[in-house]
Amino acid sequence: MTTTMPSSDNVLRTDYQKSVAAYWNAEKDPVNIRLGEVDGFFHHHYGIGDYDPSVLQGPEETREARIIEELHRLESAQAQVLIDHLGDIRPEDRIQDTGSGRGGTSFMANQRFGCYVDGVSISQQQVDFSNEQARDRGVDDKVRFHFRNMLDTGFETGSMRASWNNESTMYVDLYELFSEHARLLRYGGRYVTITGCYNDVTGGRSKAVSRIDEHYTCNVHPRSAYFKAMAANNLVPISVVDLTADTIPYWELRAQSSVATGVEDPFLTAYKEGSFHYLLIAADKV
Repeated sequence: MTTTMPSSDNVLRTDYQKSVAAYWNAEKDPVNIRLGEVDGFFHHHYGIGDYDPSVLQGPEETREARIIEELHRLESAQAQVLIDHLGDIRPEDRIQDTGSGRGGTSFMANQRFGCYVDGVSISQQQVDFSNEQARDRGVDDKVRFHFRNMLDTGFETGSMRASWNNESTMYVDLYELFSEHARLLRYGGRYVTITGCYNDVTGGRSKAVSRIDEHYTCNVHPRSAYFKAMAANNLVPISVVDLTADTIPYWELRAQSSVATGVEDPFLTAYKEGSFHYLLIAADKV
């Protein structure tokens, strides 16, 4: 897996990127840590599917543990749906987790396909955590994490069979991002993203979407920007799935948990008023 290592100056290229990296280097949010402790798959994204209402019933002393396990089941279900859309991946293939967080989706993809996975993050803390996880799992020969900028990864052109962003596109310019994905993917390779995007029809960011931006130091893109930027970079959508209704139960359950962060209300408001969508987009490199 020979790569060209970008210089350290090129990893964090702007003050904004430095601020995002500082945020994630310092982040120890229980909603990410406690859920991952359920089975060792640590995610940095949300969940989909109906939750089991019985978790809110039963003995009070075990109620919180039941909610945590159910939230983790929903976020792992989300990762499985993304992986389902990566296409036909063989053990000898390389795929990339772009904005890899603590590595949960990377490990799930390797477990599914037995393939090589390169995760990239501008958070050194996340990279170190994930590489330690890979060693503990005994898969560090195939799953590796790198302190790199997703807009300039340094990997070889055409080296990836598939790549994805799982809720990380809102931190970068989409044209630059999809240009890099298109460079990395071989002809016919598959790109997948699951992302929140604001609804062009409602005319700009709603107040609730602005609160989401503020909470995560991000910049949510309009829905149309994804398709324009993909078209400009030879990425042709093959599947577009609106997951908005599927993610609302996750947020309703999370709002009743001890790991609620205060951003639950803006998400629920934005989804229910129609100003915010949760989409999966799968596209092929042509």
